[in-house]
Amino acid sequence: MKYSGWPEPGELVVGEVDEIADFGVFVDLDEYEEKRGLCHISEVASGWIKNVRDHVREGQTVVAKVLEIDESSNQIDLSIKDVNEHQRKETIQDWKNAQKADNWMLIALGEDVDDDRYTTVANALLAEYESLYDAFEAAAISGDEALDDVDVDGDTVDAIVTAARNNVSVPYVDVTGYVDLESAAPDGVDDVRDALAAAEGNGEIPDGVDLDVGYVGSPEYRIKVRAPNYKTAESQLEAAAERARESIEAAGGAGEFHRERREDDE
Repeated sequence: MKYSGWPEPGELVVGEVDEIADFGVFVDLDEYEEKRGLCHISEVASGWIKNVRDHVREGQTVVAKVLEIDESSNQIDLSIKDVNEHQRKETIQDWKNAQKADNWMLIALGEDVDDDRYTTVANALLAEYESLYDAFEAAAISGDEALDDVDVDGDTVDAIVTAARNNVSVPYVDVTGYVDLESAAPDGVDDVRDALAAAEGNGEIPDGVDLDVGYVGSPEYRIKVRAPNYKTAESQLEAAAERARESIEAAGGAGEFHRERREDDE
């Protein structure tokens, strides 16, 4: 999806060098329809420049800062030298993410989707998320719930979630903790088994979270949690351990949560 308007002064834009002249570089702006900017030779790089081609090449993707815009003459003045390395990497990553999201939109809506429908769905997503990439990432993690407040119909929600879960690589973090579970009752094995089931959430773990409880060595059990971020992972780990502790103590046993392994792995 390309913007039909104009960039703003100070905005960082991505473009492709399509012509190099003695006085500067012409750049086709990738994110804007039929927009082309000029980077004067003095704005290509710091210091004295003998040959512009020593600094840029035709076909190269560059990040430039918009200096001035004159809509009446269809002119956009750019600066490549005013973009530092951090800004360049961040802007390129955002640009790549936007390209991925555009592809996911076509997967969800169909390659032959008309511009009006694409724009309507895109605007609905952008009303709730900063970018289309963020919307698809949220849909991959949380499913339909991520689109509860997005003004699109149910079929579109299903299509977006399916496309997201089939194509989006979701960033995850893993955390691990341990819980000791002991019961001296005659049916103590069953009490421990019930406590482990409680730790696993009895099938009620939130979407986007994977939780696994495994045996380490009596009375110690390992709880592993994978979640989209550390805050969620830590809270789910602590909640799982607390469910196990409450269950075993309700049966007359004892439970204790700790972060580090107390015995060497076998």
